[in-house]
Amino acid sequence: MRHIAIVGSGPAGYYTAEAAVKKWGDDVRVDIFDRLPVPYGLIRTGVAPDHQSIKGVSRRYEKVALSDNVRFVGNVAVGSDVSVEELQDLYDAVVFATGAPNDRSLDLPGDHLANVFGSAAFVGWYNGHPQFAQLDPDLSGKHAVVIGMGNVALDVARILSKERCEFDGSDIVRHALEALCASNIHTITILGRRGPHQIMMTPKELGELMHLNKASPRVETVDLPPVDDDAILEPGLRKSVTLLRDFAAIPESIHGEKPITIDFDFFASPTALHGNDGKVREVEVERTRVEAGRAIGTGETYRIRADLVVSCIGYRSSPIEGVPFDERAGRFANDGGRILPGLYCVGWARRGPSGTIGTNRPDGYSVVDLVDEDLVGGSPKRGRSGFDELAAARQIDVVTFRDWQKIEEAEEAAAREGAPREKFTDVASMIAARGG
Repeated sequence: MRHIAIVGSGPAGYYTAEAAVKKWGDDVRVDIFDRLPVPYGLIRTGVAPDHQSIKGVSRRYEKVALSDNVRFVGNVAVGSDVSVEELQDLYDAVVFATGAPNDRSLDLPGDHLANVFGSAAFVGWYNGHPQFAQLDPDLSGKHAVVIGMGNVALDVARILSKERCEFDGSDIVRHALEALCASNIHTITILGRRGPHQIMMTPKELGELMHLNKASPRVETVDLPPVDDDAILEPGLRKSVTLLRDFAAIPESIHGEKPITIDFDFFASPTALHGNDGKVREVEVERTRVEAGRAIGTGETYRIRADLVVSCIGYRSSPIEGVPFDERAGRFANDGGRILPGLYCVGWARRGPSGTIGTNRPDGYSVVDLVDEDLVGGSPKRGRSGFDELAAARQIDVVTFRDWQKIEEAEEAAAREGAPREKFTDVASMIAARGG
């Protein structure tokens, strides 16, 4: 019997568990640990609440979770409730699938000012993550600046732009919905250091900006390269750039009909944040040019009004004591998924924040192949029975997948009209909803 511990219950964790069951069948026991009492990681707290079709992938993970040889071990923090060394003593392999839950630092003068947030925090706020549910951003100002040229920046801009009826069918949490519906923001500037040909935005997400009730996207024609230059782009990026050209062609009369403008400011690198009374008021920007794909400062600077700043420039994994960590890359130090004997990593914890949810599937299968190569002969380790004894001795309140199903039922029962659920935003409420 093989005993596998997976730390993290997001897509990478469940794809790894799925691969383990397919590889070893009844000869494996997989325990999936999560510090929260609820599973699915970024599916629950990272995917935009108005993208419910993407969240549907959790049904695949539920099938894995209900397998007899896989179990969810929620409300257990690896590193404090149980150490990595203890897991290694109990399990043949420990696989970190912890994702990259921390914001990459903006690291600019003034980034400490009030109403400046990283996207992990801001997205966590409107998605109800317990760590960020109390964030309480001030949306009373008129101007928001979103830093970044990826889909997360688009998510933030879109969520800031919607009116109440556009959230029908979403699972945005109530506190965020009320705050957004009372928002006074009417200009959202998306800042990108490079140009249209270097964006990381996909056509679907860009296209959504054309269908907002209150907002219209604006691109300056002067920022667009010659149309013929688009021919060298890969098809997805070419579609995205075509959408930017469509934005540039929107007549001023249309912009005048909608109260919110989403401005794309290309070749613009933020250099400092300025404020008064401790709160952000402006973003200082240096104009850039692109050489060999890199943004080069020109020395020309200007300022943009900003009552709210959300930085969407990437994420970092959380270091865990005793596990080698690559500080520069913001992920665990590894060789193709191997960290140390018996220690592995998958997903963003392995490669950094790149790829789609589906990218984690081959990642999970490849790391199980590595574990299979490294495990020789039978295992003397105790696996879950040993952990259960340890948990009982320490009075760790473990949340099972059946418990999670009760929490989920309670969230669905509390849903406002038209919403799939009303998420609990604190751990105590989640535990209470589990019942006795």
